[in-house]
Amino acid sequence: MVAMEEQVTSMLATNSSNPVLSVVLALMVAAITAMALHHLIYSWRLHARLPPGPTSLPVIGHLHLLRPPVHRTFHELAARAGPLMHIRLGSTHCVVASTAEVAGELIRGHEGAISERPVTAVARQFAYGAAGFAFAPYNAHWRFMKRMCMSELLGPRTVDLLRPVRRAGAVSLLRTVLAVAGSAGGEVDLTRELIRLSNTSMIRMVASTVPGSVAGEAQELVKDVAELVGAFNADDYIALCRGWDLQGLRRRAAAVHRRFDALLEEILTHKEEARAARNDDDKKNNNSSKHKDLLDILMDKAEDETAEVKLTRDNIKAFIIDVVTAGSDTSAAMVEWMLAELLNHPESMRKVVAEIDAVVGSNRIAGEGDLPRLPYLMAAYKETLRLHPAAPIAHRQSSEEMLVRGFAVPPGTAVFINIWAIGRDPAFWEEPLEFRPERFMPGGGAAEGLDPRAGGQQFQFMPFGSGRRGCPGMGLAMQSVPAVLAALVQCFHWAGDGDGPIDMDESDGLVCARKQPLVLRPTPRLNPFPAVV
Repeated sequence: MVAMEEQVTSMLATNSSNPVLSVVLALMVAAITAMALHHLIYSWRLHARLPPGPTSLPVIGHLHLLRPPVHRTFHELAARAGPLMHIRLGSTHCVVASTAEVAGELIRGHEGAISERPVTAVARQFAYGAAGFAFAPYNAHWRFMKRMCMSELLGPRTVDLLRPVRRAGAVSLLRTVLAVAGSAGGEVDLTRELIRLSNTSMIRMVASTVPGSVAGEAQELVKDVAELVGAFNADDYIALCRGWDLQGLRRRAAAVHRRFDALLEEILTHKEEARAARNDDDKKNNNSSKHKDLLDILMDKAEDETAEVKLTRDNIKAFIIDVVTAGSDTSAAMVEWMLAELLNHPESMRKVVAEIDAVVGSNRIAGEGDLPRLPYLMAAYKETLRLHPAAPIAHRQSSEEMLVRGFAVPPGTAVFINIWAIGRDPAFWEEPLEFRPERFMPGGGAAEGLDPRAGGQQFQFMPFGSGRRGCPGMGLAMQSVPAVLAALVQCFHWAGDGDGPIDMDESDGLVCARKQPLVLRPTPRLNPFPAVV
């Protein structure tokens, strides 16, 4: 800006003999100066009105302060800056909410202004541009997909209808563990087996008739997508780096996307052939097939000429990627955290197992239908969600300027709600770092009766997020995760290496998973084993 002013001034001196040109150039100098002053004044006023935060550096802002896992870093910085904190990640303004009160003010008071979710360069590729759901802008298409998710795709009826698919996956896991338990000193990598179970179950719920080879390939691709979407990309935050792909993430994402797209085309083609054959059978036998998976529901909507929004092939493929990647690693991580916590707290484990034995017995395997009669198991799950939410940070973006607690939040600001920190806030939670399922049981105090699915009313406990962008798969997670855990602890005794507690360090990434694989030695509890296995 200064160089431009000097250049214009030089031109004024050179052309002083031309009064018209001199006036034009003088006006240009005045305009440039006014623009520069306006920018400086706006920046100063904005900085003065922003929430408090640590000292930043030029260009990179506060990036030098971030250490994995990021939710812990945010928690440590907020302890000094306050419950509403401003940070700058490169060129991006961000605010971090670390208490239930601030989260409630943002979600309840400014829901319309933070209904967008930032789309990174990598996420945009896997969302087929704007065709997806998880990162789609808040518009008619997104609202249609959200209603369809809550009422049909991931609604209670569909979740119940697809229960046999999940049951088959759990039985397969138990068979694998039983084979290992039969060998002397046998160990099982539960991290690997749980991820395989979750991926296979999600693929089968999406498309129940796909070949087994598809599920295996999808598992590898889902892992790659999660790593790429969760990785920090300088392109998204530092203006000087945009378009250069210095880390090669966009190139890697493009390669994974091509492979995933080919796999999805195979799934869709297989489903189209199966639907055509089924329709022919229905016409011949004069009946109507009622057993539908998620892909059947999506294809029905795409073929519905009266639908409010016309779904395209890209919409369907992007939604499958959203569902499979969001539902696989998160479910596996929650079962793993829950088992690790119970192993580190033998008395809680004893109560869970005793409750299952009393309600289910030893002649059959506990399942999702038993959960309403297993309140202590569900309390242990809620406590796991409080301490280890699968998505520890809810990520939104402001679409207009907001005033929050007297501070200005500019449009285009990334809004982080630290769900992990809120679940450990001593202002609400007694002994917040302790694993105590009893707090959710009758007589347990302030947490009694809290429901993880009611984040819009109780901001102190919202492991599935809240508001318009809350997780649509929470109903599925509330059934599938505790049912798998119940089967594992009902059927086997579990032991780790040595006498020490199970390591509880966290990995970094989009999903809050354990840092180290959970490798355990199983011993059968039930003798004889139920015939289902």
